Amino acid sequence: MTFQELQLSDTILRALEQEGYTNPTPIQQKAIPVVLQGRDLLGCAQTGTGKTAAFALPILQLLSQQPRNKSTAPRALVLTPTRELALQIEENFTAYGKHTGLKVCVIFGGVSQQAQVNALRGGVDVLIATPGRLLDFIGQGLLSLAQLQFFVLDEADRMLDMGFIHDIKKIIKILPAKKQTLFFSATMPVQIAGLADSLLQNPVKVEVAPVSSTAEKIEQSVYMVAKNDKPSLLVHLLKELAITRTLVFARTKHGSDKIARHLNKAGVKAEAIHGNKSQNARQRALTNFKNGELTVLVATDIVARGIDVDDLSHVINFDLPEVPETYVHRIGRTGRAQKTGIALSFCDAEERINLRDIHKVTAQQIPVQHEHPFAQSDAEAATIALTLQPVKQPQRGGRQQQRQHQRPKQHQQQRAHGHGQQQGANAGHGESAKRRPQQQQQRQRSQQVSNN
Repeated sequence: MTFQELQLSDTILRALEQEGYTNPTPIQQKAIPVVLQGRDLLGCAQTGTGKTAAFALPILQLLSQQPRNKSTAPRALVLTPTRELALQIEENFTAYGKHTGLKVCVIFGGVSQQAQVNALRGGVDVLIATPGRLLDFIGQGLLSLAQLQFFVLDEADRMLDMGFIHDIKKIIKILPAKKQTLFFSATMPVQIAGLADSLLQNPVKVEVAPVSSTAEKIEQSVYMVAKNDKPSLLVHLLKELAITRTLVFARTKHGSDKIARHLNKAGVKAEAIHGNKSQNARQRALTNFKNGELTVLVATDIVARGIDVDDLSHVINFDLPEVPETYVHRIGRTGRAQKTGIALSFCDAEERINLRDIHKVTAQQIPVQHEHPFAQSDAEAATIALTLQPVKQPQRGGRQQQRQHQRPKQHQQQRAHGHGQQQGANAGHGESAKRRPQQQQQRQRSQQVSNN
């Protein structure tokens, strides 16, 4: 199938040709006709499938076919969880709509709002926003959604993970009753399914990959390694495999900074990107990475959905995520669309429970690479695992001692409007509220034994 067969306008087709697009992806083939027909849509597709174009192209076409009015209020709203993803979507809308004359604007927190306010006052057809900044502007009377015709909720499951669900519900109440709604989610947990049911009117469901599946063209492997040996193993693999550009995912912001420093000391050009970095620093790091000036970009899960890099051959999980679905999102940065990719994961003794959960969710066993200088045997891991067995905690002082070993629950902070993106910056660390207490106790006991 070609884009011409999807009944797209000449102005859209010309932009696609200039961007090097030749054939639509499966999600685009299925979704574009539905949107052009004016139907609500429920899209379940993993990252890297081309879903941004699946909603951007038909929205741009429908808007460009309407007569102009004097209102400066947006006619289309795309709501997305992170700054990086918002910028990427804005870039795509601008590229696809370059010949339509439509105005595209993006707003997000973490930066001064004045430039964004000025852009809105100049009039906007398509607005891409993160939840906190959108509610901020509405609360200040800087933005009206009264003229809205199209509403896109992108990465809905990620919104839930990052604690934005209540903000989303507030925004939905503000939207006009009459509108076309497009709802996209890589996974469909119960809460997200319920939200979709309440928001969509007789939707067409489009699904192009099984829920919680990993891309077929990604070659996955796991390295059993002691926690202290992970930095050395990373340097070894980067040089041994002659990797020229890779994303390395870490669990914490502090950890990502530490990894980047270690790599630079070892002669590997690396930068860390996370929520504590300024917007300019994050954009500079992304640009350097895309231009090939960096070998490694170390990231927390905040950017798992927001980095779009062509021909990314490798993704490395320095820390295994506590939420299995996050693993799927991470490795989706490579092997995008029809390309192949390689995902390498490090697993220490404490993370083996995470690995088992990933196996369950993805319904596959990730091959273990035993041949490397820092391999941890099953016997060694079993010895460490013995320290993770339940032990009786002292009643006096136990709670205080436990708090000393627990990681701060950063994802519960910064809930005020306008700070939603700061909350999102920490969300990758708090996505497993139900499973975290058990793992925190395990880490505490391991620490107690190692200190004896």
